[in-house]
Amino acid sequence: MNIIHKAHPWHGIKPGDNAPTIVTAFIEIVPSDTVKYEIDKESGYLKIDRPQKFSNMIPTLYGFIPQTYCAERIAEYAELKSGKKVAKGDGDPLDICVLSERSVTHGDILLQAIPIGGFRLLDGGEADDKIIAVMKGDEFYRQWNDVSDCPESYINRLKHYFLTYKHLPSEKSICEITNVYGREEAHEVIRRSMEDYQNHFGCEETAI
Repeated sequence: MNIIHKAHPWHGIKPGDNAPTIVTAFIEIVPSDTVKYEIDKESGYLKIDRPQKFSNMIPTLYGFIPQTYCAERIAEYAELKSGKKVAKGDGDPLDICVLSERSVTHGDILLQAIPIGGFRLLDGGEADDKIIAVMKGDEFYRQWNDVSDCPESYINRLKHYFLTYKHLPSEKSICEITNVYGREEAHEVIRRSMEDYQNHFGCEETAI
């Protein structure tokens, strides 16, 4: 009798047949979460990383693109575009923030997302890009085709979260956002993260 196992969200699911134009996103946390969940890389289950500090709550759905990895190709591109020394990628899947008009009440789900831009974030000198996307089919946000379509206040809210969510007010942040970039550059970041994944992990034949 065949035994069917749950696919590992990072390694066992494809990034999408039309990536980087449309990507699969695995959502770890949602705006109502008061603790930060993240994938356990070994088991594929969600684990609690830490409580959210103070009033910091993620403004969007947040997770990663399967079969991506932030390593040499991502670091090389971050250094080229930022003009700063970038030691390496952060060694995690590529993060994605997904805008949705409708409330999603929990993580541990898959959705289809359309990248429109991103942040080039350096965390302790490591490349830790954040792709910004809209949920496919969303009645409101589908009108945003590029990050330049987003109100500046919305982008500032996202930037504030990522610059402060790890630190107490009295602590100096080691995170820096060097660039906010548009759709075409986001596509290149996704392509490079997929290349980094293949270079480090190879092709996953069983991915769904």
